[in-house]
Amino acid sequence: MTSQPLPPASPLPGQVVRMFRDRFHTEPAFLVRAPGRVNLIGEHTDYNGGFVLPMAIERAVWIALRPRADELVTVWSLDFHEEQSFSAVAPRHDPSAGWVEYQKGVAWALGAEGVPLRGWEGVVGGDIPIGGGLSSSAALELAAARAFAAVANLDWDPIRMARLARQAENHWVGVSCGIMDQLISAAGRRDHALLIDCRTLAISPVPLPAGAAVVILDTATRRSLESSAYNERRARCEAAARHFGLDSLRDLTREMLEARGAELEPVTRRRARHVVTENARTLEAAEALRAGDATRLGRLMDASHASLRGDFEVSSPELDQMVALARARPECLGARMTGAGFGGCAIALIDAARSREFSAAVDAAYRRASGREPTIDLTRAAPGADLVPLIPPSP
Repeated sequence: MTSQPLPPASPLPGQVVRMFRDRFHTEPAFLVRAPGRVNLIGEHTDYNGGFVLPMAIERAVWIALRPRADELVTVWSLDFHEEQSFSAVAPRHDPSAGWVEYQKGVAWALGAEGVPLRGWEGVVGGDIPIGGGLSSSAALELAAARAFAAVANLDWDPIRMARLARQAENHWVGVSCGIMDQLISAAGRRDHALLIDCRTLAISPVPLPAGAAVVILDTATRRSLESSAYNERRARCEAAARHFGLDSLRDLTREMLEARGAELEPVTRRRARHVVTENARTLEAAEALRAGDATRLGRLMDASHASLRGDFEVSSPELDQMVALARARPECLGARMTGAGFGGCAIALIDAARSREFSAAVDAAYRRASGREPTIDLTRAAPGADLVPLIPPSP
């Protein structure tokens, strides 16, 4: 295998900055970026206090902004072609407001912890497909947190900001997610995945294997976590933990499940089995990465998808089809759905030297089989949320 080629730079930051100049007739003071993510393995384990192995990706949310003298936040969205405003210190909850609720929620969470807030105005844009399982909402939250930190001249604490962004998603937006999406967007590391202990928030960077590439396979289907069965899955996991007298399924062992699993309702038993086996697969996957064993990682990804499809039941016909087509290619080492499920994206681990052959073949096969138009993206592990140097305008 050869080293993985670097994907082309996104034109989005330049578009965001140009739109800022057009709308506000001046230069932005800051440009912030927060990435989306793919999860190599460890799905639906984060809110069970378990282990996950995600990596940040090049696709990101960008905000060009400048501080205001008051407490008002005014943001123009490139994606939705609209402007929204709210008070940073007293945001009002409005579920019908859409995308800006994520930014309001971050302001609310920061303010509740006593973080000083200042208003700002800016332009936001992203190239993370919404509802695709790549954590567009977490990226929007962390970009907003980075913007609030910039205008108030706050030190950036990735773990703290991830925790507050998660509170925004849980208690303001209403999605009972775990910490993984926000934490990888805040703390991602170039060319590494992060093994995250979702109980302690301990982070262990693990290098991606040389010569292997991660490919994002967008099925062109979408889901909405707010209206999906995500929260129902979490409730069943919590019920299973209570049955065993545990705080979370993180502490449930295979032996305990085998000894008393028959006492659980069958669906709840399958949900618990997925979490127990997925935690074990995730720890083994981190060992495989440290050993540079891409083949072993691929096998674990395959097993993860089977568990998500059969025991946790969060896959979809399109995800299963995309995974099967990817695995049929000789370049593929392993493939699985990524994200909460019910639609969106899968990922494949492949031989980087043959990425073009793989991408073209899977794209054509999925179009023939499904009638849909997929997006196949080669990606590298990217750094977490940061301030990006501004490029002066051309004379």
